[in-house]
Amino acid sequence: MSTELSEEEMRLALFGPSTPVAESIPSPAADVEFVPTPPARSPTRQPASKPLSPKLRVTLHATKEFEGKVEVLTYDANTLSTFTAEQEARAEAKKKKFRYLEVVSIKPI
Repeated sequence: MSTELSEEEMRLALFGPSTPVAESIPSPAADVEFVPTPPARSPTRQPASKPLSPKLRVTLHATKEFEGKVEVLTYDANTLSTFTAEQEARAEAKKKKFRYLEVVSIKPI
């Protein structure tokens, strides 16, 4: 076998014949009819999806005066950092004019 091939022989070896063969291409089936199937259940109501971001619930005991009436405040923070969640909850309580704050719990929800 010769090791030197012409350009045409190389093209034929790499890409095959340049004319397509009619027998190798399957013809599309003309007698197949598409019939849509009805959905299994009605799409009127979709289940409620969960929020994408993780949340922490911060519970605070807050008073406006020293040893006054204690109110329980809850704050939902969109973070995984307990420190950031606590700081946001404290800032929110300060906006409501609470002066004395005690963090009771920080739990993921």
